[in-house]
Amino acid sequence: MSVTSENLREVTPLDMSAVRIDPNWALRIQVSLARRKKVLPCCQLGDRVLVACVDLNDVATLDTVERQLQHPIEPVLADEESLEVAIRDTFGGQVARTGAIRVAAERGEGDEDAVQMCEEVLQAAALRDASDIHIDPLAQRVRVRLRVDGQLEDYRYFSSELHPLLTSRIKVLANMDISERRSPQDGRFSWTSSRGEAVDVRVATLPTRLGESLTLRLLSNNIENLTLSKLGMDADDLARFSTAISRPHGLVLLTGPTGSGKSTTLYAALKELVATRALHVVTVEDPVEYEMDGIAQVAVDSADKVSFSKALRSILRNDPDVIMIGEIRDAETADMAIKAALTGHLVFSTLHTNTAAGAVTRLIDMGIEPFLVAATLRLAVAQRLVRRLCPHCRKETAFSSSEAAGLGMPEAAGGIAYDADGCIYCAGRGKSGRTGLFEMLPVSPAMNQLISTGTDEVELLELAKKEGCRTLAEDALQKISHGTVMASDAQASVAAW
Repeated sequence: MSVTSENLREVTPLDMSAVRIDPNWALRIQVSLARRKKVLPCCQLGDRVLVACVDLNDVATLDTVERQLQHPIEPVLADEESLEVAIRDTFGGQVARTGAIRVAAERGEGDEDAVQMCEEVLQAAALRDASDIHIDPLAQRVRVRLRVDGQLEDYRYFSSELHPLLTSRIKVLANMDISERRSPQDGRFSWTSSRGEAVDVRVATLPTRLGESLTLRLLSNNIENLTLSKLGMDADDLARFSTAISRPHGLVLLTGPTGSGKSTTLYAALKELVATRALHVVTVEDPVEYEMDGIAQVAVDSADKVSFSKALRSILRNDPDVIMIGEIRDAETADMAIKAALTGHLVFSTLHTNTAAGAVTRLIDMGIEPFLVAATLRLAVAQRLVRRLCPHCRKETAFSSSEAAGLGMPEAAGGIAYDADGCIYCAGRGKSGRTGLFEMLPVSPAMNQLISTGTDEVELLELAKKEGCRTLAEDALQKISHGTVMASDAQASVAAW
């Protein structure tokens, strides 16, 4: 490999703290090589893998990296200090055998390395900030996929012969029965990533025709960055939300499909309340997703020893100021939530409805009297999560007529939109992280009167618009024009429900 000035992407040293590493390439090389020579494969762009290094003239080292990757590379000059941190975060305490483990696994060799294989998969998920790991047996091999920013992406494949070993290793960690392969099982274990982050891993097995399929959900206990200001609300919506959660009593509801970030928003609200006021906060969840100091968190028991309604009855005798109910699933839970809000408690919960106004009609459909909904509801919020465009490689384009029509706003066609091809900062994906789309329905005096009459969603939405509230589609359009999200992603998210 020849290194020339033409193939250098960075003239000044790259700050690796801003780079998102692709573990599919980074974990292919020997750990000893990365640490000793200070090199780290970052991602693939086009037909080459970008490799961060501190010496562009070290041809021998770069040739070794290219041989281990078995793919053409392009060196990128990186800041030495930040590169050392990136290498430490990528490999942690792993021994210098990572690349060899991968090759052996792909050949069906190296049975004794099931422990290292499990560690590699977990570490890859941590590097990609994945929410889930899917291990699925296929006809000839086993596929490992990561769910990153709501999207599944292939990580790697390995020999079917290693599937029982990896499955048994994960079952041992999760305290499950390794001899039971014909019935579904659930378990959990704690794991610490190379960055020192504590991760709660929930494991579920499912027997299939080709063997056991495993799903690992990764729940990080790191809540330092969990703040309302980082959820994606604009200034007006943030003010409406902050006003609602600062009330002494009432009901605040988050609506949307599974995985739309409802619980994260409620946790951010709880964190802000606990930090600013002396409150007794109790939550009832299934399962507990974030562990927070200073909050009494109750996990619903799958055996129904502790249900939402049973826990709520007990909670009300413990003098709480704020109650968070993971989800209102039935009429009994809805009734308890309304009674708690009526008796001087601030209640947070979630509902599965399409729109913010749909929360009102859903409660009424569950048997709650309209006047009780009007008396207790302070705010209903509809929420979706959309992948955020990489700010480093996004480029301006036009908002197509089909995308505008998909949002229900054909008049917006031809406006400013953005796209991205991918760069080293986003691991070649063009997107990095997610942001929220929000639709707020604050209950004003006029809204209160309208709800009391048992009105439909259309009238509620019309009044909300008159009072200055935006729909999900309008919030999406604003984020599209600002270059925060891509038009097609926003359209798919809003149109999905």
